[in-house]
Amino acid sequence: MDAAEVEIGLARGMTGSIMNLETHRSGLDRVARVLESTGEYRILRRLLPFAAFAEPDGAPVTRAVYLDVETTGLDPAVDEIIEIAMVPFDCSADGRIFAVHESFDRLRDPGRPIPPAVAALTGIDDAAVAGLSIDPAEIESFLGDAGLVIAHNASFDRPFAERFCGAFARLPWACSWREVPWVAEGFAEGAKLGQLLAAAGLFHDGHRAVNDCRAGLELLSRTLPRSGRTGLGLLLDSARATRWRVRAVGAPFEMRECLKRRGYRWDPGAVGRAKAWSVDIGDNELEGERAYLRSEVYGRDGAPVDVRRMDAVDRYSDRC
Repeated sequence: MDAAEVEIGLARGMTGSIMNLETHRSGLDRVARVLESTGEYRILRRLLPFAAFAEPDGAPVTRAVYLDVETTGLDPAVDEIIEIAMVPFDCSADGRIFAVHESFDRLRDPGRPIPPAVAALTGIDDAAVAGLSIDPAEIESFLGDAGLVIAHNASFDRPFAERFCGAFARLPWACSWREVPWVAEGFAEGAKLGQLLAAAGLFHDGHRAVNDCRAGLELLSRTLPRSGRTGLGLLLDSARATRWRVRAVGAPFEMRECLKRRGYRWDPGAVGRAKAWSVDIGDNELEGERAYLRSEVYGRDGAPVDVRRMDAVDRYSDRC
């Protein structure tokens, strides 16, 4: 296709009717490929929902749910859910996604004005949610026999979800942001959904819960360039692994920057749990972390270190 044909194709795309756009979709794709081949353009294609990503081959499957919530703010203790979406899907133990099932997507009136910044980000305003509610019993029924809940920032989504529906507290959770090594796989521009989609040549209407769920599934379904594994396969490996939560209880104030650089985050505590800097680590890191705290933070060999075993049922919950 020469430059003149490219211009004709572009003109058709810009001036044709909706029917013509459908008729000439393959031509538009060719135009996009030509533009990309010049090295001067990068084309993003709209993400389209799929009913399946892989053909069933008789492998045992597990039902999982990709979840996203939109809220009035960042604090689950005081802010409210205004939208919950879940997209259930069947997957194999090695991370292939088979059937994608009908989604759950509900809006909810939080009983207070939605902050303007939230309305601008999500497109959900007071009028959109007026008088609407979500029944926790309906959520529990929809979850059915799901064996795993996935969110792109599970540390955010899980506390909100658990407070709203107790069924979420009994399920294993995984995080498609933290538990897939996106940077190591070559996604150096960031691990937000929009950034990952753009790196994959796609875009979506973000910050609406069901759209974000489908974007997450698309990314998890793909074979990653360096490991040759699907994103879901790597995430499932991580979800199955035992991790340990190490809490630097009583660490000297002057050590806070050192702990932050080492990956610790501030845990404000709860009933029965003291405030402390904490970090989640793997089995092979535990003894080294104990030694670090005793020598560099507490300054004595026999200092007790607060350690708790964590699995996917506990992970990302602020109960723990």
